[in-house]
Amino acid sequence: MEKLNIAIIGAGRIGTRHAEHASKFGNLVAVCDDIESKSLELATKHNCKSFSSIKKLIKSGLKVDIAAVCTPNGLHAEHSILILNNKINVLCEKPMALSTSDCYNMILASERNNKRLFIVKQNRFNPPVSKLKELIDNNSLGNIFSFQLSCFWNRNNNYYDNSWKGSLDLDGGTLFTQFSHFLDLLVWMLGDVLDVEAFADNFNHKDIIEFEDTGVIILKFKNGVIGTVNYTVNSYEKNMEGSLTVFGEKGTVKIGGQYLNEIEYFSINGFDEIKIDKGNKPNDYGTYFGSMSNHGLIYENMLSALQNNTQISTSSIEGLRTVDLIERIYEKIRN
Repeated sequence: MEKLNIAIIGAGRIGTRHAEHASKFGNLVAVCDDIESKSLELATKHNCKSFSSIKKLIKSGLKVDIAAVCTPNGLHAEHSILILNNKINVLCEKPMALSTSDCYNMILASERNNKRLFIVKQNRFNPPVSKLKELIDNNSLGNIFSFQLSCFWNRNNNYYDNSWKGSLDLDGGTLFTQFSHFLDLLVWMLGDVLDVEAFADNFNHKDIIEFEDTGVIILKFKNGVIGTVNYTVNSYEKNMEGSLTVFGEKGTVKIGGQYLNEIEYFSINGFDEIKIDKGNKPNDYGTYFGSMSNHGLIYENMLSALQNNTQISTSSIEGLRTVDLIERIYEKIRN
């Protein structure tokens, strides 16, 4: 089957990671970044064309089937809509956008131009995560009562230096940049949220970031499930854990490790063991680790959906639901 032409929009750390997978699974034909030296460096590495703006890329007439939007959070909507309006499919990094209104406009652009809009939610492919989803969906845990989500990571001052990260307009907040994947998993597994309460503060990053570094959230879902989310980027020196515990009438399961990469505990009626595949290593960014490196699976799924019309792993509507939940949480925190 003929490989599709892919362009990378944004030549930062995540754009560099996308370029590796785009080269493997498709034809990487262009890299675009408004810092021309960064675009040129990445394009040279992958022997493709370099552009300093999306408009210049489009004006060039270069055939592009998919553009991966890897720019700062606050630019996702603007860049995705521009690309969709030029009849190019989009793979948008998390978060989909910083507001539900922007998400709706992205979806409208996708539908109006009859082009696909894919959202990156790679944690859904973590073997322990997919196993927990399976156990919930096939009723192995029975009725779900409650959950506990813990996100204890470290982001030191150097992480935010000379970066868009930490700014309200481009970053959006700790829930958008660090922990949107975790909240996505809650909605994916448990459904829509009925009610939200939340408290947060900036304890250790004053004058460095424009929002909270720690928060506590209480959620009640429409199906009656209740639970709490505790999150911080103040874990001393290194990431501590990213874990999700689910309590049901027939069992309890905790998936954990630093990035939801282990089944730490299970007790389920009728189960003596839980078998899962070995997962990938976390994304290594030098001074800190991110989530499990599953972007290759994202690309496989996306290309299969485009070429074989198979089911996509994360729809734009699901991306919107995550942004809607974060928006509701921040309304409680900031008002």
